[in-house]
Amino acid sequence: MVTKCLLILLAIFLSCVHVSGFIKKVVIVGLFDQNEADMKQNLDIQRMFESSVKVVKEERHENEELSNVFLKPEVTDIETDTLFEVSLKVCELVKTGIVGIFGPQEKLTAEYVQSICDILEVPHISVRQDSSESTQSRGLSLNLYPHVSSLSRIYDQLVTDLKWKSFAILYENTDSLIRMHLLLKRWDSHGNSAFMYHLGHGLNYRKIPRTSINCIAWHRILCRQAMKKIKTSEIENIIIDCSSKILSEVLKQAQQVGILSEKHRVIVTCLDLQTLDLEPYQYSGVNFTGLRLIDPEDPIVQQTLKKHKKEWGLDDASQLQVEPALMYDAVQLFARAFKQLKDAIKGDVKNLPCDGSDRWEHGLSLSNFMRSTETRGLTGLVKFDRDGFRSNIQLDIVRLTENGLKKIGIWNSTNGKNIDWIPETKESNIELNLQNKTFIVLISLTEPYGYVKESHTNLIGNERYEGFGVDIIDSISQILKFNYTLQVEKDYGVFNNRTKEWSGMLGKIRTDQADFAITDLTITEERQMAVDFTNPFMNLGISILFRKPGKKSPSLFSFLSPFSNEVWSYLIGVYIIVSLLFFVMGRLCPAEWNNPYPCIEEAEELENQFTFKNAFWFAIGAIMQQGSEIAPIGISTRMMASLWWFFCLIMVSSYTANLAAFLTVETPVKSFENVEELANQNHIKYGAKYAGATLKFFQHSDHSTYKKMYDYMTANKDEVLPKENKHGVEKVKTEDYAFLMESSSIEYIVERECAVSQVGGLLDEKGYGIAMKKNSPYRHNFNAAILKLSESGSISELKKKWWEEKRGGGKCKEDGGSNSAEELGVPHVGGVFFVLTIGVVLSFVYTIFELLWDVAQTSIRENVPFKEELMSELKFIIKFSGSKSTRRRNGASSKSENNSTRECTPPYGFIPTVITTSPTDDK
Repeated sequence: MVTKCLLILLAIFLSCVHVSGFIKKVVIVGLFDQNEADMKQNLDIQRMFESSVKVVKEERHENEELSNVFLKPEVTDIETDTLFEVSLKVCELVKTGIVGIFGPQEKLTAEYVQSICDILEVPHISVRQDSSESTQSRGLSLNLYPHVSSLSRIYDQLVTDLKWKSFAILYENTDSLIRMHLLLKRWDSHGNSAFMYHLGHGLNYRKIPRTSINCIAWHRILCRQAMKKIKTSEIENIIIDCSSKILSEVLKQAQQVGILSEKHRVIVTCLDLQTLDLEPYQYSGVNFTGLRLIDPEDPIVQQTLKKHKKEWGLDDASQLQVEPALMYDAVQLFARAFKQLKDAIKGDVKNLPCDGSDRWEHGLSLSNFMRSTETRGLTGLVKFDRDGFRSNIQLDIVRLTENGLKKIGIWNSTNGKNIDWIPETKESNIELNLQNKTFIVLISLTEPYGYVKESHTNLIGNERYEGFGVDIIDSISQILKFNYTLQVEKDYGVFNNRTKEWSGMLGKIRTDQADFAITDLTITEERQMAVDFTNPFMNLGISILFRKPGKKSPSLFSFLSPFSNEVWSYLIGVYIIVSLLFFVMGRLCPAEWNNPYPCIEEAEELENQFTFKNAFWFAIGAIMQQGSEIAPIGISTRMMASLWWFFCLIMVSSYTANLAAFLTVETPVKSFENVEELANQNHIKYGAKYAGATLKFFQHSDHSTYKKMYDYMTANKDEVLPKENKHGVEKVKTEDYAFLMESSSIEYIVERECAVSQVGGLLDEKGYGIAMKKNSPYRHNFNAAILKLSESGSISELKKKWWEEKRGGGKCKEDGGSNSAEELGVPHVGGVFFVLTIGVVLSFVYTIFELLWDVAQTSIRENVPFKEELMSELKFIIKFSGSKSTRRRNGASSKSENNSTRECTPPYGFIPTVITTSPTDDK
């Protein structure tokens, strides 16, 4: 018996643990294609998947980001010939309970798996090149491969910076056309032209006729021989866009045809270029430019390769392919996101049948955690934008020299249209020039980027200023060993269409009156035409500043909130049904029929305590936890009563547990949740800084909602477009007004102004950079210094310092940190007083009705005037002293305070005989 009880307790404990949190080990699935053509690459991706899971397991005790994360890999090979077999395998896997699916690589199969995952709300992670041009979020799927829109931009920017007027594109398939779509738009009447040549479908790319598309006459389709046509034409600029599996053969045949010579300039778009053997082309003299996502010299890449060198069979980091490396980073990102999910949500994995309607309720949350998580891996910074596509992508521009591939530039997707070309000058000379120079650096007194330092003494020079921007330029100067002089400039700079000149900071930089400018200067396309910017030292976006939502006043009947209307309805229904059952069972149960006169052994009449009124009274007494004078006698009624008491115990306990939360927690009332709701209402005004970058964003946006907002702001510019950000903040605090501004500024304000808060997410992505003269030789060095500060965490520390600590930072966090319970006011419990008042009034009314009814019955029975009998009753009541009364009999009526009772007749007319005895009777 004891063993059985212990087993029951153990089962209860395990069930509680299961309910309270995720199971210890969760399963992630890797789907890998069984495709002979890509067998080696698929094996490499699978090896990276298993290695990354192994690293998570090894580091969960050392790395706080991976603590308590137990991932179990499930590797599944799938045939890409039939989608039916794929669906069966995926459905079998989700039935066992999994938290994520990785892969596969084949396009059609991956999209089919993704559709299943979206239906079941299971995260799906891809690492393949997706040619879809859609920029909308695709369910719960995340793809770590750079999006086609980002790749199109870098190809277009390369051609722009290299000043190619005419060029030919050798393409593999229709996906290549999508990646090249920006280049295909470059045709114009000034001689810019592009020619398309299809590489065909065979192994011999030299002789097979290809389709040629001349962008000058787009509608004409001509069949030509691809490489021979380029050889015999005057085209010297060539773009080769194909996969890594055929790139080696394409380059080999291109060299044989003779289009890799000294007079030709070639761009190869494949991100795996560094993994090929390029030695045959190093001495050809061709101007050979390529792209790479993986930097072999990156410390993270070096450390990771060193850890897995034997396992992966790689001798050098340059042999790492993109898709396997992305799979490694994908598992690392997933593990960190799952750790955040476990910390935030008490849930569990769910077995999901494909033919049912069940969904994993935590799948969307896990996907959102992945989108908001940032980590550095083999492919650089892994970060996603609001649509679930990878952002902040950094690609290296490499050129083939006699010594191999050499890095000549850097492109970052956040840095607009700029490519950071590394100057040909030797690094030692640049450093020497920096060390011997003193630069003029422009700052603005904009919080928190620049302040006049508070001091009791007169300060001179750079000592007069402090702030986030001042600290950053000082840190960069310490790294690059240069001197600087700070100058304050209020105007950031605008372009004058009449004079064709720039004012403010940008104007001074262009006219050599200053060297650099650092403040909250947004990198925009218009400004990049005037000056160069470094890589962003801060990434941000436009958001909404609005007053903090007021707390919703509790309703009069807030004490009913612990239960839903449906539960209250069921509770009332159950109460009525159980009361009626007590009434019926009481009449059916023989034990409930009692002798009302115990002195008579064989009574002719029996009494039942479960009358209609008593049954309802007994049931309500149990609900109110007060009990009653009625006690069930029969086994059946006692069993019924026990079950009813148990039901009431659980319901009352649940009600009491939730009552405190519902009475003390006050729900904030939000006027709007996002920018769409703000744009579609009429009672709240909104605006941005006049002539600022935020307003220009709305001006140049193609989004219908943003266009509508811009039209409203310009139509009401005197009311909604303040000249300064501080004026906009004041309008938010004092008026029904929402202010659109950069998220970094909002973060700073909400740390100090407790009456305002940020509403919604970011409307765009942009960055603040350091401005310098066009084609400045110092740009690369500044970028390297900023990257060093970012990787070391110095920029994050400076931001925390100036946002949360200095100049009043953290004020609102201190105000909102109270742990004590708030006292309840009348609005919280007013409904209880209301119910009591209504009940008392109804009881009093019913008492008056009973009195009048009884007086009427007595007056009829005793043949006494109603008024006389009523006055008699009222006179007795208002004495407030007697507790017993005598009823009128035979026309006489009296009220007394004596211990008199109503006349009573023994049952059945029985009159007992009294027998007396005396002491002499015993003699």
